[in-house]
Amino acid sequence: MIPPGALLLLLCCFSMCLAEVYVLDDSIGLGRTFDGIGGLSGGGATSRLLVNYQEPYRSQILDYLFKPNFGASLHILKVEIGGDAQTTDGTEPSHMHDENDENFFRGYEWWLMKEAKKRNPNITLIGLPWAFPGWIGHGTNRPYTFPDVTAKYVVSWVIGAKQHHDLDIDYIGIWNEKQFDAKYIKVLRGMLDRVGLVNVGIIAADGNWDISKALLLDPYLSDAVEVIGVHYPGTTTVPEALLTGKRLWSSEDYSTFNNDIGAGCWARILNQNYVSGMMTSTISWNLIASYYEDLSFGRDGLMTAEEPWSGNYVVEAPIWITAHTTQFAQPGWKYLSTVRHLAQGGSYVALTDGKGNLTVIIETMTHNHSQCIRPPLPPYSVSPQTATFQLKGSFAALTELQQWHSKFDFETKKDVLFKHTDPIKVQDGYFTLKLGVDEVYTITTVFSGQKGHYPDPPISAPFPKKYFDDFDVRNPPFSEAPYFADQTGVFEYFTNLTDPGPHVFTFRQVISQRPVTWAEDANQTVSVIGDHSWQNLTVACDIYIETVNGGIFLAVRVDQGGESVRKAMGVFYWVFGNGTYKVTNDIGGQKVLAEGLSGTRPGVWHTLTLTVKGDHAFGMLNNYPLWKNVVVHQPKNGWAAIGTHSFEFAQFDNFLVNAD
Repeated sequence: MIPPGALLLLLCCFSMCLAEVYVLDDSIGLGRTFDGIGGLSGGGATSRLLVNYQEPYRSQILDYLFKPNFGASLHILKVEIGGDAQTTDGTEPSHMHDENDENFFRGYEWWLMKEAKKRNPNITLIGLPWAFPGWIGHGTNRPYTFPDVTAKYVVSWVIGAKQHHDLDIDYIGIWNEKQFDAKYIKVLRGMLDRVGLVNVGIIAADGNWDISKALLLDPYLSDAVEVIGVHYPGTTTVPEALLTGKRLWSSEDYSTFNNDIGAGCWARILNQNYVSGMMTSTISWNLIASYYEDLSFGRDGLMTAEEPWSGNYVVEAPIWITAHTTQFAQPGWKYLSTVRHLAQGGSYVALTDGKGNLTVIIETMTHNHSQCIRPPLPPYSVSPQTATFQLKGSFAALTELQQWHSKFDFETKKDVLFKHTDPIKVQDGYFTLKLGVDEVYTITTVFSGQKGHYPDPPISAPFPKKYFDDFDVRNPPFSEAPYFADQTGVFEYFTNLTDPGPHVFTFRQVISQRPVTWAEDANQTVSVIGDHSWQNLTVACDIYIETVNGGIFLAVRVDQGGESVRKAMGVFYWVFGNGTYKVTNDIGGQKVLAEGLSGTRPGVWHTLTLTVKGDHAFGMLNNYPLWKNVVVHQPKNGWAAIGTHSFEFAQFDNFLVNAD
């Protein structure tokens, strides 16, 4: 008769013969150091609406992103160094609109970095330019003509972060997804060192892997660069990058709609960027979908917060996929050298803190349920499987492990997200898991994981049909007025000291020269607001033309923004300092629907009113009809907007919307 214990051991051995055995061993040498998981605010204006949330909802959102052992628990926050130009979903203001200007309180990235630091003092901070103010280019659309000028500009941002916000920037980038300049990188490194910022690392070049070859050929360039950052690598690297010996990061990745397939994309690349590409950090573009959804790449963030007027936000599945890694492994932990793909598809990574803690993250995402927006995903298959893990080295004595589980059910839509399940018993150094498809597991010695929760936020609601802003804010907490989303140019609160009357506090367009652009800015500045589905509405605004040859427009049914802003159609009501007006169907002012004399002139406040109903538009100037019954067949819907004829100073006040 076989003793019961021996029979159990025999059965276990038999089951392991049928399963692949994966070894978790720290005694045979470790892999690379884990640098963390992050999110990217910017590139551009992707956190624009977040700042306009009221409490407690704004703090709740920030907790889901940054609070350790609560939600995404991000290790890294990367932000755009604003450059006054369109960089995907809007413009972010520069700290230096011109070479004699310095202001370290514009925009919201300073605030966001401070909020992240409040929640996680150890969070890594990264800054990267997408665009640059026009003076940097010296008449060109490149920032490298005078590398010392550009380096000084970027270094001033790093210094300003410390002096004005007590923020220590850990890394700085070059120029997002543009050709790098080796001379500039070396000049930047030298300038950082000369001002005592020797601990600020340079990431290059936030594009493809090409800089790897340059680093191998140029030892001075290699000395200047600490991290090779690549975008959307498809989980693979190149031999030259590995030969450099540098840390390799996917410094921008994901960029995918944040439904279950987007979460599957995120789950797959978080593991496989290391398993296949030896990349020790992955940063999501974007951090949070907090911009108008009808702009470029709507809802491509880890979570969604696009309704500050209602307070509604959505903790999307990618938040909990992130937590599978971030809550159980910290920067400085090391990957085990035995990580790999699973026999029947999927992958696992294992990390240790070198003090006996172990975390294993397993994903079995299928091809069709984990496609990212880029690059194309080659065919592969995943099937249910049994996986047995053998613990060796300092893990051999473990007898129990914590288990967290997520399951995407694309048939029933009844997902399981980040559920703490029964602990796993380790027997004689082995444990076995039955893995289905489209699943994520975290198996860990760490007990501190938590699925954070707040009461449900308010229900979703559209932008108010009646909206008014008089911009009368003496000490605004942010430079932008609520809900306005700049698409070309920069609009800021302004104190008009020359007008002691009703227009002391206004909203001003402040960019007077074309920036060094990243995308295709329009030739006209424009800021959109409201509901893209608006059709019939009236907008009114007091306007002040500041330059003799200047012009201002009020618009409705603006159908495009973001990287397509140059192609925006709508109903644009323009008035000019030379006493004329025109009505156009496009932002470029080429499709003229009506034109004539207006009597408008610079240095005087005027009131514009634009009404569109059905296929007809009507315009008033100073509350008197100026033109009427202009026929407009397309577009049928879009945002309201304000803007200027060129890059010029102009002011706006008492903005009113009344939509049907």
